Amino acid sequence: MRFAFKTSPQGTSWNALLDVWRAADEMEVFESGWTSDHFQAMHGTDPTTPRLEGWITLSALAQATRRLRLGTLVTGIHYRHPAVLANMAATLDVISGGRLELGIGTGWNQEESHAYGIELGTPGQRSDRFEEACEVLTALLGPDRSTTFKGAYYELTDARCNPKPIQRPHPPVCIGGSGEKRTLRTAARFAQHWNFDTGTPEQFRRGRDVLHQHCGSVGRDPAEIRLSAQVRHTGDPARTAADAAAFAAEGAELAVIHLPLPYSPHVLEPLADELAGMA
Repeated sequence: MRFAFKTSPQGTSWNALLDVWRAADEMEVFESGWTSDHFQAMHGTDPTTPRLEGWITLSALAQATRRLRLGTLVTGIHYRHPAVLANMAATLDVISGGRLELGIGTGWNQEESHAYGIELGTPGQRSDRFEEACEVLTALLGPDRSTTFKGAYYELTDARCNPKPIQRPHPPVCIGGSGEKRTLRTAARFAQHWNFDTGTPEQFRRGRDVLHQHCGSVGRDPAEIRLSAQVRHTGDPARTAADAAAFAAEGAELAVIHLPLPYSPHVLEPLADELAGMA
């Protein structure tokens, strides 16, 4: 099993976030670092809690690190037009030296979407829009010089994304979510990485099995899609390692350790020592 870490850029200072990422960059056990992508405080936090924007934060962290792969878990696709997101992703892949993981999902937060006047839509509309967005993203980031696309949600005419990303044919697409009928089917079509967010190892196994069934339906080799699960670190490295091992037993290849606030590099060394025995 391999390991990554996640820091949500809220309720913290930039310097604290930076210290954690720089320290993790020196620890080989962590192969990647991830942020989340929202505009307001999430997960029951006081709504006045400050939150840094995810992609700007990720770009700065790319310049502050040399080795870690990096991405968002995940970007709600309705927050940015996929053609704009494609150009953002290509640029970040270039300036990071080819280290970007493109984490995307359908979007889910009604309160945040309403506050910003961004239409979230019904579950069916979200899934339809997400499917189209994946087509737009992979086309623009791919080798073709221009992209023309006409769908119900997006329309492009000779659109260009230049320069192209360093990674070919494009940065790995990481799709987060466990919707069995649509999200996992979209992952079977487009993803190189599927991330399971919240739930038990048994629920992860169910999602994995459904994903593999969709792979069979679309003619995709399931081995082409990396499987990861998020694991919350509550301060006990042994407990976190055991939780990661439970997901590994169900086929997870990467554990993304969600670090607790307040962020401090001091939490990393004992955690890295515990995880190193599983790597």
